Amino acid sequence: MPHAPHPDEDSLLTVTPWPPVYYAEQALLGALLSDPQRLADVAGIGPEAFSTAAHAAVFAAIRALPAPGPAEAGDHAAALAALRTKSAPAPAEQTKHIAWLDRVLAAARERARGLTAAHLHGLISACPDPRHAPAYARIVVAEYARRRLRTAARHLMHTARDASLPHPVPNALAAADALAAVVDDVAAAFPPHSGSLPRTPAPPPAPPHDGEEAAQEERLLLATATARPADIEKMRWLTAQDFTRPLHAGLWQCLTALVRRRAPVDPVTVLWQAQQRGVLSSTDDPKELLGFLAEPDVSAPCLGERILHRAVLATAHHTGHRIEAFTDDPANTPYQLIVGSRRALADLTALRTRWHQATTPQPATRSARRRAKAAPRAGPQPTTTPPFSRITR
Repeated sequence: MPHAPHPDEDSLLTVTPWPPVYYAEQALLGALLSDPQRLADVAGIGPEAFSTAAHAAVFAAIRALPAPGPAEAGDHAAALAALRTKSAPAPAEQTKHIAWLDRVLAAARERARGLTAAHLHGLISACPDPRHAPAYARIVVAEYARRRLRTAARHLMHTARDASLPHPVPNALAAADALAAVVDDVAAAFPPHSGSLPRTPAPPPAPPHDGEEAAQEERLLLATATARPADIEKMRWLTAQDFTRPLHAGLWQCLTALVRRRAPVDPVTVLWQAQQRGVLSSTDDPKELLGFLAEPDVSAPCLGERILHRAVLATAHHTGHRIEAFTDDPANTPYQLIVGSRRALADLTALRTRWHQATTPQPATRSARRRAKAAPRAGPQPTTTPPFSRITR
């Protein structure tokens, strides 16, 4: 990881060290400059995989230009051999005598104007062994995959917290789909191994930015469900994990347990159930709980959807944060990044399913359809003979 300067250090004198992938990029470019024919051994990599504009420009130029022909190959190899000798002339003098490198430099300067012949000489000198070009390319592709995952994860985090979007949940789920597509694309190049989970500890969930508003909605829902427990059966898509306060999550579990047992539901029975389940702490005032459980009821499904709406966005943000943490750990391999990202996205997928259950109109039940069919029709029954019917004799 880049060196973080001490606050007392002079920022103008601080030099941030390059990460290891930078030197792999240098080695790969040096191998291709030394032996352009090796470009065929590193298929599947593009300029966007490089971490600096200069490296991307050099690779784009190498890929765009035809390799030296047979007439130039001997001069090219001899000049490169001279480059590596102690008595070699200055880099600019040498590169001037290598026609193909001249063409590469001219093409690369169209994308990175600051490139010089000395840069190409430095790349050639930085390559330990041109025969290892495929290994260098694998390193470059692996770090490019890490950057792609990090970018997609940060986009998901930003989308989940963007209050200006007209449809926050669909936009967040679309960003999650884009992240999942990146994971699948990376997995095509790095098939994951079994059991290769990241060792990076998951970051804690971020606190809700509208915590008090969320808590008020949860209290209203609990009061409504206490007053009209029949609504709880219609809200199987809401779970305790969707609540922002542990006390509220525990009370929702108490309500659902009472409804499943078809036991009486009112503020007193809910309070007793909470005590039996260990939901109450020493700081919870039973009188205060009875007070908010007896508040006037409103629409429970509407409040439940708002709570689930907030849970989807919070989970989407946390999913992006988890994957970002995986990518920030340089010890994680591409295989571990794939497995960890898919595990993180699975939690959001499960919540997405419940969101669709809550917001998609459910088809009529069989008993409702039977009642509708048995109901008498309004208005007089038709007496005319249906068309195409035969008249019996």
